Amino acid sequence: MGKKQKKAEAETDAERVENDKAENELELDNGDSHKKKRRKKNKKRNEIDREVIEAKEIPTVSVAISGSIINNAQSLELATRLAGQIARAATIFRIDELVVFDNKSSYEKEDRSLTTGNNSDENESGAAFFVRILRYLETPQYLRKALFPKHYSLRFVGMLPPLDAPHHLRKHEWAPFREGVTLNEKVPNSGETLVDVGLSKNVAVNQVLEPGIRVTVAMGTNRNLDADPPRQVVSLLKPMEEAGMYWGYRVRYASNISSVFKDCPYKGGYDHLIGTSEHGLVINSSELSLPAFRYAHALH
Repeated sequence: MGKKQKKAEAETDAERVENDKAENELELDNGDSHKKKRRKKNKKRNEIDREVIEAKEIPTVSVAISGSIINNAQSLELATRLAGQIARAATIFRIDELVVFDNKSSYEKEDRSLTTGNNSDENESGAAFFVRILRYLETPQYLRKALFPKHYSLRFVGMLPPLDAPHHLRKHEWAPFREGVTLNEKVPNSGETLVDVGLSKNVAVNQVLEPGIRVTVAMGTNRNLDADPPRQVVSLLKPMEEAGMYWGYRVRYASNISSVFKDCPYKGGYDHLIGTSEHGLVINSSELSLPAFRYAHALH
């Protein structure tokens, strides 16, 4: 790997850590509202995750869905089931990005980044609810308690079937990469941080990171969790680039349909668009031909 590529990956990892840090920096307000609030304003929270720009370009498929689809559900339970079915379909067909778009500008001002806080809001908008459920289901089961506080919108997620995505590993399973969350504990007299990766023991990574950040850890082939040297935090694209493993979907909120294209995280934007409508023509898959892509970033 050349120096230029290593530098790009280092910048990608640093950017992801900053974004994840901002995503999880919440505190409980002692007032009567009992709502989670941010510790500080951080512009990183309102920026789209653009790590794919610096990393090696790989083919991707994105799907844009209107948040109003949730509003048609007759109950919270049915809305949860609907979101769960979409998440499962996205996983089965290896979708890389789900974009939930909304036309409510007031929602964008309220919290465009959609944190996992605000646990007493029973009137969450359809788009906010949709994004929350999608992100929750994409997260490995052993990380959900640490990353998602109790919330009214999550009342019925327990009845949904698991996605069984490749990164949703069991405790006894070993893989070259695992998702983890950084802990408060630090390795004494070292520049290392302990990370919970869902195994019998926590692992040490070769960086000093704030607690509560979701990271992708390269586990290697040595199954001795106490072995030296420590594991490395890598880009979430590494499993796909090195092992061809599908590593879940990313969820992006768009305040309106134009933001779906304007805030595209891929360099040069989406290079092929596929639109569908209930008023369109019925086309068999055998009749559909796609032109050659620049980087194969397709949006449906």
